[in-house]
Amino acid sequence: MFSKEESRKLRQEFWTSFGKSFPRKWILYNTKIKDFAFKFHFDRKKAMVMLDIEDQNLENRIEQWEKILSLKGILTEEYIPELIFEEILHLENGKEISRVYLQLDGVSIHNKATWRQTMEFFNENMSKLEAFYLEYQDIIKA
Repeated sequence: MFSKEESRKLRQEFWTSFGKSFPRKWILYNTKIKDFAFKFHFDRKKAMVMLDIEDQNLENRIEQWEKILSLKGILTEEYIPELIFEEILHLENGKEISRVYLQLDGVSIHNKATWRQTMEFFNENMSKLEAFYLEYQDIIKA
């Protein structure tokens, strides 16, 4: 087991290493759409690339979700076939969001032997999600 401080240092080391290995500016929160963001997640069991729609105004969230669903065929046929679509997802903090994501199991931020695989997973799949967004942002933002 790792102490909180050791875990924090490992996390910091991973993200610094990822940034150096794949130096580029990711879109992430800079979508120009309120509560619509791309995210990376890496913990002790899995890694994920995500598109989260977090708007707490249900009508707005449904509208954004429907735009993504209207493009689902393109997204899964031309970009990432294995994507998972969750219209309603409850986060640990109780917040309800909608999420499109891809998950890599069997990796751990505490196991440096899985870092390279995770970094490549992040780079490849977030690049595809962002390419999709850049291609179809006019529809998504409308």
